[in-house]
Amino acid sequence: MLKANAPAGISVENLHEQFAVFALQGPKSFELLNSLGVDCSLDYMAFSKSNFDGTDAILCRTGYTGELGFEIIPTWQDAGKVWDLLFNSVISLGGAVCGLGARDLLRTEMGYPLHGHELTLDISPIQASASWAVDLNKPNFTGKQILLDQKQNGTTHKLKAILATDRAIPRKDMQVKDQSGNLIGQVTSGTFSPSLKKGIGLALISSEISKGDQVIVDVRGRDSVFEVVALPFVPSRVR
Repeated sequence: MLKANAPAGISVENLHEQFAVFALQGPKSFELLNSLGVDCSLDYMAFSKSNFDGTDAILCRTGYTGELGFEIIPTWQDAGKVWDLLFNSVISLGGAVCGLGARDLLRTEMGYPLHGHELTLDISPIQASASWAVDLNKPNFTGKQILLDQKQNGTTHKLKAILATDRAIPRKDMQVKDQSGNLIGQVTSGTFSPSLKKGIGLALISSEISKGDQVIVDVRGRDSVFEVVALPFVPSRVR
């Protein structure tokens, strides 16, 4: 899609198979990089070329966990060397290796949208509360007028955060109803939050539903009450 819609003078090339991505997240991420002699004096959301014990990589002051941290992008052939270096340093500082399941849990607690869940061809950035990622002041781009209309006039559905009032855990595509039993949307992401010890979720539901309202989620045939709450579910520590 990007390639097909690229403006004149812009080429789009898929380099996915040429690079690896490691996310170094947590309060000791700066300490770890400093111990490796890596210059990590980057502003939030900035990136630069870096070197890990003789191996070049791109260092990004980014992440998708809501925690202080970085993302490191080495070439695929150098990925093993960088991984071993990071792994040994993480363990020495009392950290642990985690997979995408942990990342997905943390991004849900933050309310960060995920491709295929909150970001799809059917859900706009305005609906997904991701309008910060779209520059509506650009002269023109595909879909601009639709987004401008949504920003000005609102949308019928909006992404909301829901918190369980019982032991229920919401999951993607579960139906959401109002207190009268009317279908008002569906869950886009859901999990159990170890921090809150409750089920949490993101749901694309009627824009008429507000913070503090209660909704009903059909959890495997059982109606469970959820409260609409503000995001993030837990405090952000990205800075």
